[in-house]
Amino acid sequence: MTSYGSLCDDFYSNVTLQTEMDLPTGRDAVLHFFEQLQRRFPKLSHFYQRERGEFILEEEKLDGCYRWVAAELRRVSSGYVNPGSIQEALEQHCEVLELAPYMLSVSRLDCEALSLMYGFDFTYRGNHNQLLCDALGLPVAFESISQRPGSQVMCYEPVIQISLDDTFGTHARINFEPRNGSLQTKSPEFAEELLSVYVTIRRFDSLTPEETFVGELNRLEKLMAELMETHVIESILKPLQSCIAIR
Repeated sequence: MTSYGSLCDDFYSNVTLQTEMDLPTGRDAVLHFFEQLQRRFPKLSHFYQRERGEFILEEEKLDGCYRWVAAELRRVSSGYVNPGSIQEALEQHCEVLELAPYMLSVSRLDCEALSLMYGFDFTYRGNHNQLLCDALGLPVAFESISQRPGSQVMCYEPVIQISLDDTFGTHARINFEPRNGSLQTKSPEFAEELLSVYVTIRRFDSLTPEETFVGELNRLEKLMAELMETHVIESILKPLQSCIAIR
C-alpha cells in the first residue's frame, strides 16, 4: 500500500463519534476517560479545556507527529497527525471507541454518526484555486469561461458525496480547502499556505445489537482503503503533487 505521508506534506487520520445525547461533563467521568487513554499512550500528557467546553488531551507537537483526543458535549474525537502507519492510528482510534461506552456512557443507540477522515495538507505558494483546476480539471461546461483571456480562477472548491450502499447509511465525501481567497488572488505575491484535501467515510444512525463501534470503524477503514487505492491516490493526490512539483 502507498504510504499516504509520502503523497503530501502532512497526513492525518481522525475519527469522530457523534452522539444524540449529551455526554458526561463531570470531573470524574472526563478525567477517568483521559487517564485510561494516557495509560495506553503515555505521551498524551497535555490536558486542557477550550473556551467552548471541549476537553483536549494531546502529545507535544515538537516533531510534527502527535496524537490527540477530544471530548465535547455530543462528540468524541481521536486524531493522529503524521502517524508511522495507518495501523498505529487505527489502534488509537479503536482504544478510544472501546473506552467511550464504559467511561462516557455512550450506547449503540446513542450513535448519530461515526466518521473516519483522512486529511492531506500540501504547502503551496501560489493560487490554490488555479492549482486545483490544473490538477483536477474542470467540468466541460466551465472550461470555456475559465480560458477567457486575462482571467484567473478565484474560487474552485469541488465537493462530491456519494452513498456507498443502497440503504444510504454509509457515505463517502471528498472536499478541498484552498486557503487563499479572492483578495489574495489579486496580489502578484502569494503567501505560502496549506491546501487541504479531506476524504471522509461516515456511517449514520444507531448501531444494531450485533454491531460494535470498533467493528464499524474497521468496516469504514476497509472502505477507505479501497477508495484511496482505486480513486483518490491516482486521480487526486498524485496529480496535485505533480502540479506542485513542476511550479
